[in-house]
Amino acid sequence: MLLSVRDLRVGFPFEQGEAWAVDGVSFDIAEGETVGLVGESGCGKSTVARSVLDLVPEPGRVAGGRILFEGRDVLTLEPRELRDVRGGRIGLVFQDPSASLNPVLRVGDQIAEVARLHLGLDRAASRAEAVRLLGDVGMPDPEKWTRAFPFELSGGMRQRAALALGISGRPRLLIADEPTAALDVTVQAVIADLFGEIQERRGMSLLFVSHDLALVAERADRIMVMYAGRIVEIGRATSVVSEPCHPYTRALLRAMPVLGAEEPLEAIPGSVPGPLDRPPGCSFHPRCALGDQECTAERPALRTVGDRLCACIKVES
Repeated sequence: MLLSVRDLRVGFPFEQGEAWAVDGVSFDIAEGETVGLVGESGCGKSTVARSVLDLVPEPGRVAGGRILFEGRDVLTLEPRELRDVRGGRIGLVFQDPSASLNPVLRVGDQIAEVARLHLGLDRAASRAEAVRLLGDVGMPDPEKWTRAFPFELSGGMRQRAALALGISGRPRLLIADEPTAALDVTVQAVIADLFGEIQERRGMSLLFVSHDLALVAERADRIMVMYAGRIVEIGRATSVVSEPCHPYTRALLRAMPVLGAEEPLEAIPGSVPGPLDRPPGCSFHPRCALGDQECTAERPALRTVGDRLCACIKVES
């Protein structure tokens, strides 16, 4: 396994106590594998993604667990070792390209700087690498756009530039945190396909974070479904979509528009509980059609159900 996360817990302090945005998450990503992490906003997906690079924003903190990348625990690395991992061994593309791209620096200069830092290239070689990378991500006339500032690019072009920046250190793992959420719906599928093409061409692993289960299902090898800070289902993408196990996964699929379908969409009642407002037992039970008093007794752990892992006491093994 390239990445192994074990019992990850991430907390944020409040007057009422510590709120657990991520509460006991464990998963693996193999060499060359594409793994999707899906769930509604507020489930903790982005916090998991940032934790892999030890980038949880203050005052948040990783309070427990291990994050093993290439056999080393990211959380115990020295600052210099961590700098080599961030942007080098692991690349990160944010939801909003503005979070990745410096608005006052030219696009090419930003990409070239990462290439110089992580690949040891000189100025001329790093600039040539920036042009090549922009061409790789489908930017027309890449030489021209290396001289542009981020505000001069369209939303889709900015995300292509952010992807070029994310892979400029030649990472073994790329984390894409909601990379299509800020884009027009007509551009989302194109950009998502581009991530898959780059991942396959370079042989790297990809963690694709999204609230869009349909978008992820078409491109991932495995899917992890997250709810209220915990993983509730893990399985092969085709199986999760065709035969969902957890009631939350089923609810997400029923709320997903399908081209040509005549049945009305079914909204999931209620909303994701905040870290300080989670109910006892299964956090999904107040919104679940199967939820009853039995579901409040204890928090269900992931267990093997057929060909996957599922955290629900109502589902038979």
